[in-house]
Amino acid sequence: MKVLVTGGCGYIGSHTVVDLLNEDYEVVIVDNLSNSKIEVIDKIKKITGKEVTFYQYDLCDKEKVEIVFARENPDAVIHFAGLKAVGESVQKPLLYYENNLISTLNLLEIMQKYKARKFVFSSSATVYGKPASLPIDETFPLSPTNPYGTTKLMIENILADLYQSDNSFDITILRYFNPIGAHKSGLLGEDPNGIPNNLMPYIVKVATKELPVLNVFGNDYDTVDGTGVRDYIHVCDLSYGHVLALKNKRVGLKIYNLGTGMGTSVLELVNMFEKVNNIKIDRQFVARREGDIDACYASNAKAKEELNFECKYNLEDMCLDSYNYVKNNINQ
Repeated sequence: MKVLVTGGCGYIGSHTVVDLLNEDYEVVIVDNLSNSKIEVIDKIKKITGKEVTFYQYDLCDKEKVEIVFARENPDAVIHFAGLKAVGESVQKPLLYYENNLISTLNLLEIMQKYKARKFVFSSSATVYGKPASLPIDETFPLSPTNPYGTTKLMIENILADLYQSDNSFDITILRYFNPIGAHKSGLLGEDPNGIPNNLMPYIVKVATKELPVLNVFGNDYDTVDGTGVRDYIHVCDLSYGHVLALKNKRVGLKIYNLGTGMGTSVLELVNMFEKVNNIKIDRQFVARREGDIDACYASNAKAKEELNFECKYNLEDMCLDSYNYVKNNINQ
């Protein structure tokens, strides 16, 4: 099977490409490199010993999307590409709506034209907004609290309408919780440009002295220690969930949470990072960020039952692997 992976040079995308190649899928990557690096292609080859086909195209350019389908004729698409920073989406909502929606619409229209019908979408737990109870399962009401989450929900609705109109599509929506960690090789990991929007790369940049102090956004949440609680999942567990989605024999429109089912606070994560890596992380409390909620963690019972999804890695692994990746790549 040939799989087109959009955003395949990014953090989750690159780990998924490795898993696909290790399972003998043929992989084509489309990535505009706006928040990723071309060197990832060589690292994927080094890990797997296999080649991928790469196009540096923007999915908002419909003609370029059609070029890829005309040349490659993929059997399936895993769609990661999109802007993803919650805080930035609050500041620049029009940018997020334009980029995330137009790119996806272009992709789906060209898939329809070329009769590619298997689609796996990278959604997010942000579609749930502030949950009434925990853990969150797939039947919970959807009410995102920021434009990023709203774009994910709008795309989910587009996919539901598309399937209603054309049930030859086989669509899987994966709602991620909070991926952290890195590949065990130390070659692939999270490497955002500028000041990170996500917690773990921020912690790591403080650990390496690239940033002086970790800003902890809010210490007055209704949680165990006042800091936000999230469901942190190792990126290698998350990435393999996409392979399981492709292998799933169930057809139709399917929705799964991908998380560990456990909540961890910001301070609990920082303390674990300090413990396993034997390093001090200076931190200070600052004001909450717009759009953030108190706590969010998954019920992953449905993914376990229907996808055989199991997490292999724990919080210690996530902290060790994140720091190992940065130590391996600090001077590159």
